[in-house]
Amino acid sequence: MSLKDKTVWITGASSGIGAALAREYVSRGAKLILSGRDQARLDEVAADCGECLVLPFDVRDDAALADATGKAIEWQGDVDVAIANAGVSQRSRALKTDIQVYRDIIDIDLTAQIAFAQGLIGHMAERGSGSLAFISSIAGKVGVPMRTAYSAAKFGLAGYADALRAELSINGVQVHTIFPGSIATGVSRNALTADGSNRGRSDDVIDNGIKPDAAAKIMVDAMEAGEREIIVAEGVEQQMGEMRRTPEQLHEQMAGMVAAGYMDKMEAE
Repeated sequence: MSLKDKTVWITGASSGIGAALAREYVSRGAKLILSGRDQARLDEVAADCGECLVLPFDVRDDAALADATGKAIEWQGDVDVAIANAGVSQRSRALKTDIQVYRDIIDIDLTAQIAFAQGLIGHMAERGSGSLAFISSIAGKVGVPMRTAYSAAKFGLAGYADALRAELSINGVQVHTIFPGSIATGVSRNALTADGSNRGRSDDVIDNGIKPDAAAKIMVDAMEAGEREIIVAEGVEQQMGEMRRTPEQLHEQMAGMVAAGYMDKMEAE
């Protein structure tokens, strides 16, 4: 699919992977919708993105999300690609972590991403086309120490995406799950600690990770190639992700069940 003049909506677009994806998509001729909480930072990204729409909101605010979804669809008449990228990481031992940290991370990294997608799937299914991408993590393939809440949310996001992919396979909508490893962003600096405060410092492995622009190109190339699971990592992280990759025949089996009327039969019982 040529991306020229296609409408791409990216959440978490004010920095890191989201901003890099914005630059990559605009280089391919797409029209962008940029969302995040920080209007000023979104405006900075938008300044380099040509024709775009900035829709700032908090992904946990259902009313603001619904309003933004309506505006996003109305802007060009369609949302062709939607990337659920907003999220927050964690750096704390389970033994020391407040339960509220689990609730907050799961709310932001899982529930809010599901809500974002749910607002668009009817639009995409009705028109019979579109792509949804969910930014999970290698920690959504392998349980990583100091990230119990983050892993729980990212595993959950991958599960939602897998089930959604099967359901929408009869509607012409593609669903991609992206599993980044260490990308050189502020993810570690902004991670929540045991009491819910920001960590405020980065990790060497993150600082020396894949550059965001390089990661974004890999992601978009893979989506355009129709890949369902996209692992963007190097070294040990890549090996871990590949070890837990879902076999293509399993994706096909789930889509085959839907094509054979599985959902209709379940609803009729």
